[in-house]
Amino acid sequence: MGKRDYVDNMTSVEKIEGVVLLDPSSLGDKKVFVQLACAFRYGNEDLDAVGLCFRKDIWIYHLQIYPEAHKPSLTTMHETLLKKAGDNGYPFTFELPKNLPCSISLQPGPDDKGKPCGVDFEVKTYLAMEKCNPDEKIEKKDTARLIIRKIQYAPSEVGAGPKADICKSFMMSDKPVHLEASLQKDLYYHGEAIPIKIKINNESNKTVKKLKSLVVDQTTDIVLYSADKYTKSVLNAEFGETVEPESTYENTLSITPLLTENKDKRGLALDGQLKEEDTNLASTTVLGPGSEKEVMGILVSYKIKITLMVAGGGLLGGLIPSDVTVELPVKLMHPKPEGIFVITHTNKPQICLYTKSLIPVTDTFWLL
Repeated sequence: MGKRDYVDNMTSVEKIEGVVLLDPSSLGDKKVFVQLACAFRYGNEDLDAVGLCFRKDIWIYHLQIYPEAHKPSLTTMHETLLKKAGDNGYPFTFELPKNLPCSISLQPGPDDKGKPCGVDFEVKTYLAMEKCNPDEKIEKKDTARLIIRKIQYAPSEVGAGPKADICKSFMMSDKPVHLEASLQKDLYYHGEAIPIKIKINNESNKTVKKLKSLVVDQTTDIVLYSADKYTKSVLNAEFGETVEPESTYENTLSITPLLTENKDKRGLALDGQLKEEDTNLASTTVLGPGSEKEVMGILVSYKIKITLMVAGGGLLGGLIPSDVTVELPVKLMHPKPEGIFVITHTNKPQICLYTKSLIPVTDTFWLL
């Protein structure tokens, strides 16, 4: 195949193009098919062996490439791969619908084994008598599989930063506490510091004891048969600033949410992985117009919560403190990279899926 990562631009998704190299004289009366599947795995692979399948196909499509039934228009990528494959190369093209989710994996627990739960995309080439006969057993040696990823990159233009404020009054005080927080922009790259501008105007007779917490929450929305939404904190910082009555405070605090600080949190959404490579917190899901009701799989969003603790602001006067909180939505994504592609090949196998990637790779997938 031409590459492993396919970009969703919200209005369209890059076409998935590849070539299968085969020897027709060794196939007998079997046909050759290529399948692309987007699936959500929500259980351990070991359970599949005892007859319980915890995998749901969100979208699946099959193409027959031998005897020729699928003849795509040849692109520059096809021509490059066909030069490597020779006369027995058969091209294929898949077009992904816009409403499919991006590749996301859920962080396993320390005792979990096997493939992690999440959404993945798999290209499979296989030999069979029929395209989709559930009663036909397909031998493992007659199959070649390759995991690819559907990804989104940050847009070239970012929007204005969000701003939130609250004015809260308390018992035994004629005047309130004002809290305002804002970001410079609405999107930050993974690993980039996020500066948060905070303004506190304490007009009350209460003391703001401290900036209780500055939290970044990841919300994972799993949409399958029904919606299931949960939130996990990926950063929690506390600052000891005190704001006395009838005084103000203004500062810019910087935070950087990272996966390295959250390795023990089971179920945290991560960007999809190829093999055992390092990954990061899942990128924010950006949906195109009208896609909200169509997308299945996993949707990810982030928000920042800023909380003040006000002494003696609770229902019992001076006995119980009270919290003042504002929330800011924020997007975490990768910038669009500029990479050099490398193709690896050989003339030895019967069927070969050629690969290249933004990071040069040497993987070749055989069907022997």
